[in-house]
Amino acid sequence: MAPVEATASVETLFATKLYRAGLGAPPAFLDEIEQACRSLAIDDTAGIRWCAKNGYPGYTSYASLNDLPWRFPTFKTLARHLDRHVATFAKELALDLGGRKLVLDSLWVNVLPEGGSHASHIHPHSVVSGTFYVAMPRGASALKLEDPRLAMMMAHPPRRKAAPRELQAFVSVGPEPGAVLLWESFVRHEVPVNQSPDERISVSFNYRWD
Repeated sequence: MAPVEATASVETLFATKLYRAGLGAPPAFLDEIEQACRSLAIDDTAGIRWCAKNGYPGYTSYASLNDLPWRFPTFKTLARHLDRHVATFAKELALDLGGRKLVLDSLWVNVLPEGGSHASHIHPHSVVSGTFYVAMPRGASALKLEDPRLAMMMAHPPRRKAAPRELQAFVSVGPEPGAVLLWESFVRHEVPVNQSPDERISVSFNYRWD
């Protein structure tokens, strides 16, 4: 039997992928959807009441409007673009969908004012989640992603500050307006405090296996 070579090898296993791309819509579309988001933040009385009752800073349509692509052509157009990106991401993830596909399950608007934040959470009933960024003023909080294994590292020393990005426990991503970010729905994420005096506007969404 030949001896084992002394040279060590290191593999990277169990990758957590983050997809990032421009939406691919005409530049005027960003202005159009920003106007739609701002209008909802004024006109959606049910959503405004829910935010006030639950102490949610700013505005979200999450609990009040579950059919935005049906109600508004602007969000229907957005959904068509997102379908294309999610299909590309599913191929990158090597998902075996068994002849089925990932379909849009929910889509909602977020308008976060100065001082607002969104606590760490996952989306347990979905396969792919993501956000389309509409307005990211200077000082607006980035998306903060957490290593899915972190809760199991009970006796694990911390990483060095200069550790490679793929080894860090938390990674912050500050996208530009017009960008789409996608991740698998089990990845815990949060939006830290918005330090900009202007509103941070985004549209978040989930895709299920249908």
